[in-house]
Formats: sequence, structure tokens, C-alpha cells
Amino acid sequence: MKSIEIKGSLRTETGKKATHSLRKENGVPCALYGIQKDENGKPVATHFTVTVEGLRKLVYTPHIYVVDLNIDGKVVNAIMKDIQFHPVTDAILHVDFLQIDEANPIVMEVPVKLEGLAEGVKAGGKLALQMRKLKVKALYNVIPERLVVDVTSLGLGKTIKVGELNYEGLQILNAKEAVVCAVKLTRAARGAQAAANK
Repeated sequence: MKSIEIKGSLRTETGKKATHSLRKENGVPCALYGIQKDENGKPVATHFTVTVEGLRKLVYTPHIYVVDLNIDGKVVNAIMKDIQFHPVTDAILHVDFLQIDEANPIVMEVPVKLEGLAEGVKAGGKLALQMRKLKVKALYNVIPERLVVDVTSLGLGKTIKVGELNYEGLQILNAKEAVVCAVKLTRAARGAQAAANK
């Protein structure tokens, strides 16, 4: 997994008024949930600010990154856990980060990449990717940049489901029956199939 450095500054005020003025100055309120827990066992959040520009490479990309989060000189490894956009302007409103370490597995979504020329496509079908990302649980240092799915032997009208996939060191959390990709019958393929069955 690639890494990216993001610099932030600790926030002293976290109310609505402070957040509003922060956004006016091109800042994005963020929270880092650490490995530290409070007395109720809930993760303790560190509130900080990052510029919109500082988040651009992390947010507007198909890649997944480990973030070297530098908050006022203190660096921690983290992943982006959640992001909120404005419903109208699409401006970034808030980002949640999760601190990671080498001993605790994390949950994150990883892009799916289809590889190979499917048998069904050769027969005139159309390959459709139904799930662009899969949710996995693993130690962060074994999570790949993308999950490669070989579709070479996928025939006409056939599918590959989550339960058929297996990656070393990764636990896939999506429903086993969920369809990842399928070769759909096109009109031309249906015609050819009908002619072959006559």
C-alpha cells in the first residue's frame, strides 16, 4: 500500500461557530481515532485541521493510502475511515482517520480489478463489474492496493461471487452470495446461442 504525508494542526475549539470559520478559511475539520480508549472502552478522538489542498491527493484518487499524519510535528500512521461531503457543493466537510499499528487488524474497502479475457466475452457476452470495492479485514501491511479477480474462465451468463474469492491474510466481510462480476448475455450472444441450439 502506498503512503502519503498529510500535515495538520490541533484544534482547540470544536463548536459549530469555530467549525464554520475554519471552513471559510479553506480548512477541513478532522478527527483521529486512536488505539487509546476512554474508561468506557470507546476510541478517544484527537481533533485537528487540514487544508482542502492537503487532502486532495488522498480523497480524489482511486488508490488507497496509509497516511503519515503529521499533527503539529507528531507523526502517526492512519487510514481514512470516513469522509463527509456537502450534498450540494461536494466540498469536503469532515474526515475521520483511524490510527493503525502492526498488531491490530483494520477494516477498509479495497478496489477490485478484473484481469483476463473471459470465455463469455469471447462468445459475445459483456463483462460487468458489480462491486467496485470489497470490504476486507487484515493487518494493514498485508492489504494490497487492489484485489485482482481472474475472469478468464468465466462463461456466458456466469458470475463470480464473494464466497469464491480467497486472498492470503485477508478476511472479506461482504456477503458471500454478493456478485462481484458477471458476463451478461448481449442480444447478439443470445441470437448466437439460440442458433447454436437449433
